[in-house]
Amino acid sequence: MTKFGRYAFELGGALAAYIVCLVLSLRLLSVGGQGELMRLALTLLPMLPGLAICWVILRGLRRLDELARKIQLEAIGVAFAGTALITFSYGFLENIGLPSLSMFVVWPLMAGLWFVGTIIGQLRYR
Repeated sequence: MTKFGRYAFELGGALAAYIVCLVLSLRLLSVGGQGELMRLALTLLPMLPGLAICWVILRGLRRLDELARKIQLEAIGVAFAGTALITFSYGFLENIGLPSLSMFVVWPLMAGLWFVGTIIGQLRYR
């Protein structure tokens, strides 16, 4: 199995576990009748495979060669700075009446900017 194939397999498995835990958590919470501690545990259940996703990504980064790591570092820098600028700007816009956004918006924004940064880095170092 290639490095990318192994990474894709590991990430796919962790994402599948996340989806299963998310659906299970939401269904059990919608039934109700649990105590506060159980509701807390059910709410955070999807974070267990979330930790696995982080672990898989870090392992994938460690397997990269120097140039690929450099590209990823720059892409993460673009994602970090871009997410900060966009979320702070939107936070100020909320002061003039724009609706508040959920924190669930932050990660997809950062992931999208990471993807854009990766493409830019790959084009730059061709």
